[in-house]
Amino acid sequence: MSKKIVIIFTILLIIILVGGYFVISYFKNQEQETTIEEYIPEEEITEEQNRQTIVSLYFLEKDTKELVPEARLVDIKEIITTPYDKLINMLIEGPKNEKCSKLIPENTKLNQTYKEKDIVYVDFSNEFLNYNKEDKTIKQNIIDSLVKTLIQFTEINSVKILIDGKENQEFNEVYSLDIAE
Repeated sequence: MSKKIVIIFTILLIIILVGGYFVISYFKNQEQETTIEEYIPEEEITEEQNRQTIVSLYFLEKDTKELVPEARLVDIKEIITTPYDKLINMLIEGPKNEKCSKLIPENTKLNQTYKEKDIVYVDFSNEFLNYNKEDKTIKQNIIDSLVKTLIQFTEINSVKILIDGKENQEFNEVYSLDIAE
């Protein structure tokens, strides 16, 4: 009987050793498969992409007749040198979205912009006055578009509109967000 026990014990020992070997090799393979590899992007971020920021321009949505923001990517270098000029010229060009319409009248030119305290002065050419004066909402939408677009800059709280360097009867106020809304 003791020979039987020794044989059974030996067989069990062999089974345990062989089973242990397979269990250990299985876990080693799992560990190798889950090794984290460094992520390599398909393309490197270019210097130009690294210099871009998103700005919002406000245009009139054709269906709802409400101002809606349109996000645009802009090179930071352009924003740093002439921030207000860049955004206003983009407003003059009009929206990229076909569901929106531009508010600033055709052929309007931006003469200059400058900042005093927290007010940005925007000097337009005389063509700025060529909007449809019969529709009272157009003037307010133009003002709201300018104010909402320019107060993205934390240093700006108000906008003053000039025509050819002078104050104008139609736009004689200093406009801020509380007036714009």
